[in-house]
Amino acid sequence: MTTLPNNTVRGPRVMLYSHDTFGLGHLRRSRALAEAITSADPSASALILTGSPVAGRFTFPTRVDHVRLPGVIKRADGSYASRTMGMDIEETTQLRANLILSTVESYAPDILIVDKEPSGFRGELLPTLERLSTDGSAQIVLGLRDVLDEPEVLAREWERKDAIRATEAYYDEIWVYGSRSVYEPTQGLPLSAEARARMHWTGYLRRDLGDIGPAPQQPYVLITPGGGGDGATMVDLVLSAYEQDPTLGPRAVLVYGPFLSGETREDFETRVARLDGRVTAVGFESQIETLFAGAQGVVAMGGYNTFCELLSFDRPAVIVPRTKPRLEQWIRASRAEELGLVSMLDENRDGLTPASMIKAIRALETQTPPSAAGAHADLLDGLDYVTTRVESLLAQRAPKAAE
Repeated sequence: MTTLPNNTVRGPRVMLYSHDTFGLGHLRRSRALAEAITSADPSASALILTGSPVAGRFTFPTRVDHVRLPGVIKRADGSYASRTMGMDIEETTQLRANLILSTVESYAPDILIVDKEPSGFRGELLPTLERLSTDGSAQIVLGLRDVLDEPEVLAREWERKDAIRATEAYYDEIWVYGSRSVYEPTQGLPLSAEARARMHWTGYLRRDLGDIGPAPQQPYVLITPGGGGDGATMVDLVLSAYEQDPTLGPRAVLVYGPFLSGETREDFETRVARLDGRVTAVGFESQIETLFAGAQGVVAMGGYNTFCELLSFDRPAVIVPRTKPRLEQWIRASRAEELGLVSMLDENRDGLTPASMIKAIRALETQTPPSAAGAHADLLDGLDYVTTRVESLLAQRAPKAAE
């Protein structure tokens, strides 16, 4: 804690930055970290900087709040644009950078945890990193998910974004939210020995198993494409399976995700209605943990947060990973299948056909859960490890606060 000029005591402050140009993964990871940190230390607070357009739909724990940055979207050609403001991407990035810096100056965090992008979206975080590094007012941590991309592709991306230099220059620690026994996300990156010595493998981030609400009528299979922005292919495949096999069961509970919308969503709704209760659907479920807890099995894409939920709730699962624009989900799913944690529906090996999906859904009834693979529980210590690291970093700052 820090004593303020008026002799009041200020608890530790942790800021989490997630650029959130697409999907829900970064925001949900930051929210889980913030909740764990503030639960471990009742005097601490956490503030999440996020570009997610759906941040307002989430409830945040006591002493956790968020600041919404102007949103951006990624076009089909790979370029970015402002989501709603009618500004070009350079103006939007500069506005975001200014908001980040001013928020940091006002909130004065003791620790800044940056999700995935060492220099931020289009370098927007660099002025803040330079300020914090120069005045030494905060410990700076880079948090990486277990898989980023193919090593060669990742190396080119980090070179283009000047991410290696930023990682070497500004970050006191690097946290990998996974296990070295599963995958090493920085393989292929030319990080120095000094930077690698600052790396910590935390383990995966366990999802809270408390306060689970009543599940829908059982049995059911949960179908979740995560945020849904790239989930249309998987949803179409599941609906086709139920349409082509009238005997397929159990029924499916489908959560589209907030980013699966428009004409595609309308078409899916029409098809769901024709299935006469064998498939039911909702658009967005902020407490999706309840659905995981009650499911006989899960059909999902291979995002990081979904994988953590599958492990945490110990559900038999079929992962249908995307392979574009990056191989992250396929790498995670194939490695998890090797370890006996999940099954995978692979486009090249199995084919993405109604027949292959029917077979996969039927197999869920007898498929073993992740716990049957043995030591999977040892993979889920991430939140405990993070709170320990936060405590250690704050202790390192204590002498400075007393001076």
